[in-house]
Amino acid sequence: MLSSLGVIGLGRMAQALVFPLIEKQKITPERIFAVVGRQKSVNSLRPSLPKGLTLFSSEDQASVGVWHQPIQLLAVKPQQLEQVAIKAKDLELSYKVARPLLISLLAGVSLKRLQSLFPNHNCVRVVANTPALVGAGLTGISWGDGINQNEKKHVKDLFVVVSEVLELPESNLDAFLALTSSGPAYVALMVEALADGAVAAGLSRDLSLHLASRTLGGTALLLKEKNIHPSELKDMVASPGGTTIAALRHLEKAGFRSALIEAVVLAAERSRELA
Repeated sequence: MLSSLGVIGLGRMAQALVFPLIEKQKITPERIFAVVGRQKSVNSLRPSLPKGLTLFSSEDQASVGVWHQPIQLLAVKPQQLEQVAIKAKDLELSYKVARPLLISLLAGVSLKRLQSLFPNHNCVRVVANTPALVGAGLTGISWGDGINQNEKKHVKDLFVVVSEVLELPESNLDAFLALTSSGPAYVALMVEALADGAVAAGLSRDLSLHLASRTLGGTALLLKEKNIHPSELKDMVASPGGTTIAALRHLEKAGFRSALIEAVVLAAERSRELA
């Protein structure tokens, strides 16, 4: 069980990690100390938080307690990063831990930049995705300098609760983000488009969305459980002169595969630009 955790920013992704840790008894709510920007945010979040979890606004002097924790999860918006780093630097003399472990969830913020902004922390860069909300996430981790094996174990133990965890060189994180972190948006767009097609073909909206979601989820499960290559499954479904090959022909003419390839490449390039 984790001794304690500081959380800087308690948005959806941070909640997707923290709440399952509590549910699976990896940490008690009383050992989690979180800070958000304003008292208004505290008031809106508090009713939905597990009893015992301590939440401060950054304006509250007691929020310094978040920075006293040996492991800290950084999950603020990118535009808040500089301000948060200044706050951390102002408090460095009051740290109760020599070099706290800072785990960043911020997209496009490199380990080099994190270490320059938080020189008194040991930094870890993490890319997670939204399926973590239902315990089906993917998490890529890159280690900063000076991270020991015990710290690595603590970090992996945090994320394995909600996701499959992969240790990657930082140079791979942009591509990992483009596929796994941005990927749910591509998939959601695909489900919506498939449902629109079914509506156009005569099905109700609710039924169309249900069928599109189930078809996508079932196909992904089949590929994984039976270890089938996607091209093999495509050939299994597309019989000669049938409906599926006619549809696939149209998708090829429309550049469907190329559009998905370029979407991933462009997202990776954008991540590099942000860094």
